[in-house]
Amino acid sequence: MDLDILLGGPNRVLVVGAGKSGLAAARLCWTKSAQVTVTDKRDAASLESAIAALPEPCRRSIRWELGGHRAESFLETDLIVLSPGVPEIPELVAARKQGVPVTGEIELAARFVKAPLVGITGTNGKSTTTALAGEIARATGRPAFVGGNLGTPLADIVDTDAATVRGLAVVELSSYQLETADKLHPRAAALLNLTPDHLDRYGSMEAYGQAKLRIAQRMGPDDALVVNADDPFFVERGPRAAPHARHLFFSVKQPIGPRVHGAVSPDGAALVLAMPGEPVEEYPTATMQIIGRHNLANALAALLLMRGAGLATHAQAAAALASFKPLAHRMEFVGERRGVRYYDDSKATNVDSVVAGIDGFPRPFVLIAGGRDKGGSYAPMVEALGRNQCRRVVTIGEAAPLIEAALSSSKIPVERAATLPAAVEAAARVTGPGDAVLLSPACSSFDMFTDYKHRGRVFREAVEGLPA
Repeated sequence: MDLDILLGGPNRVLVVGAGKSGLAAARLCWTKSAQVTVTDKRDAASLESAIAALPEPCRRSIRWELGGHRAESFLETDLIVLSPGVPEIPELVAARKQGVPVTGEIELAARFVKAPLVGITGTNGKSTTTALAGEIARATGRPAFVGGNLGTPLADIVDTDAATVRGLAVVELSSYQLETADKLHPRAAALLNLTPDHLDRYGSMEAYGQAKLRIAQRMGPDDALVVNADDPFFVERGPRAAPHARHLFFSVKQPIGPRVHGAVSPDGAALVLAMPGEPVEEYPTATMQIIGRHNLANALAALLLMRGAGLATHAQAAAALASFKPLAHRMEFVGERRGVRYYDDSKATNVDSVVAGIDGFPRPFVLIAGGRDKGGSYAPMVEALGRNQCRRVVTIGEAAPLIEAALSSSKIPVERAATLPAAVEAAARVTGPGDAVLLSPACSSFDMFTDYKHRGRVFREAVEGLPA
């Protein structure tokens, strides 16, 4: 059943999952006169504050089924809106068999957005690329929305100026969100990279990658598909997913050429765009406040998205790139003490994220790593430390012995610290002017902290406590 028709009157909608995305979808359906039911396995007490944030008339109109799911509700509805990450629970399987349409908040909200949509997906770098493309969008002066998996649900844009043809919508899209994408049609989309993640859900890299590729399935000749030329999976499959779109490739390893339209200049002084039929553009790296080779890749993707689709001018993109500051906990500069610069990369919760951050890091550094192990190999991280200027590794948390074992065959000194503040002090003792200290854990935070943000705050506080 077509969503546009379905939401044209007082139809029944079941929202599965009362998280941020689910509640935003529920509110949107309510504004479109649907009869909304929200179901979640969590009880009312644990969801009280989130539900209380809804407008009171909306809250009263919604039927709440909390603390478990009613099988009947999945069958006695006209539409199911599935929150990202909800697995194929038995109730959902039964509804699909009965022919009940299933969608997600992104697909639902996109039906009410007339603005050009810019979508970003991949394993690592999505949030920074989204935020940077959003900064460029704001520099155009058009009403802009920046969100999706990054934070604010796309449903929140509906009925705002940013949702009109005058606006721009820049959206980070996870594989979970893209699973329910059907008619989603970005004006520009980026495929950043594919590394092992969420394999417990998808079972294989192929299935995981195919979920990402759904971002491009509706793209046509007027649309720009931006692909990482250094990622073999997306190089092979990306253009096939959108054969009629304009294909633009970026690379931090290859020079500008027939198959590379965005790259780093040979001397590293500029990001260079050479799009077919357009003059060559340069963006000085000296004006950028983000560091690391991975962030050069993110910047190239954002530039090609906004310039390749004609959504911003060269001057607007250059100004936004120069003013953009790193997102919190993503190689964020938090302070300098005695000539040593300290960076919070607490969001780097897997090995590939750490490798991306330290490859090409511009100065000698001490790495603080560790936390709750996620089951992967630390060998790629050890290799990256060996080819960069790593002075020492300070380990913390449950994974400390595993990281130390991985480093045992290298010549890099290793030291264990009982706490993160102690790790900061240990790093400070062995660094001098011109060096850096990176918190880039390669692990989840749940052994010692509530989340990666908490870990980042503790790191910042420890840095601020060092002698100035």
